[in-house]
Amino acid sequence: MVKKKNSLVLGKINELGNMVYKSIKKKKLPELKMPLRALSNVKYDPKNGFFELIGKMKERTLTASTIKTFAQTLRMMALSKELIEQDDIATKREAYYVSKNWAEARFNEQPESDTVMDDFEAMMMVNREQIGFIPEEKGGEIAGRLIVIDKDRDTGKPIKIDCTKFGSGAYSIPISVEELKFETQAKFILAIETAGMFQRLVKHNYWKKTNCILVSMGGVPTRACRRFIRRLSDDKKLPVYVFTDGDPYGYGSIYRTLKVGSGNAAHINKYFCVPQAKFIGVTPQDIVDYKLPSHPLKDVDLKKIKDLIKNDPFIQHHKEWQKALKHMYQSKVRAEQQALAKHGLNFVISDYLPKKLKNPTSWLP
Repeated sequence: MVKKKNSLVLGKINELGNMVYKSIKKKKLPELKMPLRALSNVKYDPKNGFFELIGKMKERTLTASTIKTFAQTLRMMALSKELIEQDDIATKREAYYVSKNWAEARFNEQPESDTVMDDFEAMMMVNREQIGFIPEEKGGEIAGRLIVIDKDRDTGKPIKIDCTKFGSGAYSIPISVEELKFETQAKFILAIETAGMFQRLVKHNYWKKTNCILVSMGGVPTRACRRFIRRLSDDKKLPVYVFTDGDPYGYGSIYRTLKVGSGNAAHINKYFCVPQAKFIGVTPQDIVDYKLPSHPLKDVDLKKIKDLIKNDPFIQHHKEWQKALKHMYQSKVRAEQQALAKHGLNFVISDYLPKKLKNPTSWLP
């Protein structure tokens, strides 16, 4: 039986299919419209707190030069319809291999398949999971004072998962987090870029000492990780602090994506971003103040800084970020979280994080 929320998606797929069919019957060239997925098609409104589409569209029209891509889009829609009707799922990799049965419409490489899937998702204005496709990557890991309430797959009965009971391990965020509920008395959420730093904080029970919830993002956080943090923060009114490396990637890819989303997924940013997040990671000023071991910026790093300052609506809105990035560009160095170990393996626990948390003026927006 198709769930009610999925029946709406099915209805929209059928509507698009019928539109194409009717155009062909009338001997007109069918076309599919979808939002342009790029930073040039988003705006940042601090009141809403995330990147929003500004209305630029792209069209996929059936012509001699686009016939293959158009056919691939229709086949992707058909696969999605089948998945929803059968209450099944497919990873992005599996969808690519399924296309090998599509004759001339098959994909040669997975990036082609991923692009068509992302366009279809944007065209539907829903998240990928609602059209039956799931990511390959893990959602992230959790440790600390949190009970996650999930459901038994066979009985549907609630299951309480205590995130303090994983010993030296951690709770893995599932791919879909919409049905989860939470119980916690924690004071804040700390999202951490690297698995190594997350493990250090878990090893020394940092979550117990500060009464917090630790989240390992493992680089750019997955959609599931972002949605988990957003739902938990909203539901329990918890502040979110983000601790990344001091480099353009940590600022402009990891933190920015968590806080306001991306241009590529602007149609669903409002669900997956965490506007309330604050940056307490390694800043260019920290590199100076703590005399941290650093690495020279590469050309790609310098280019990313220039691109962020020139083209990113979020960076353009916040002078604090512009100042920090210009500082880094001039110093031409970056530093990792682990560089704090220069002052002792647990300096981050005994000094760095306590000072950061007590001094909001050291945070970046």
